[in-house]
Amino acid sequence: MAAKLKKGDTVIVLTGRDKGKKGEIASVNPAANKAVVEGVNVAIRHTKQTPSSQGGRIPKAMPIDLSNLAIVDKDGKPTRVGFRMEGDKKVRYAKSNGEAI
Repeated sequence: MAAKLKKGDTVIVLTGRDKGKKGEIASVNPAANKAVVEGVNVAIRHTKQTPSSQGGRIPKAMPIDLSNLAIVDKDGKPTRVGFRMEGDKKVRYAKSNGEAI
């Protein structure tokens, strides 16, 4: 099945403590049905000091379920993603306004 959300897409969070936040997808794990979005679902990770790096509390974006994300169309509103054939090419499009993504 083709991926509705890909790396680099701008998305908005639909549910959870980060509801309404926007961010760019840094990575997608289709097997686990999760994605890492920059600035969303941030947890503090404590790291030990090493000779090469400073230790301390490091904020890290944790994976969020794909069902809790919606792609943002050019108007800045969340929309669902559909697929259609344009010529001989399969393209993603925003269902809210019908424009190709």
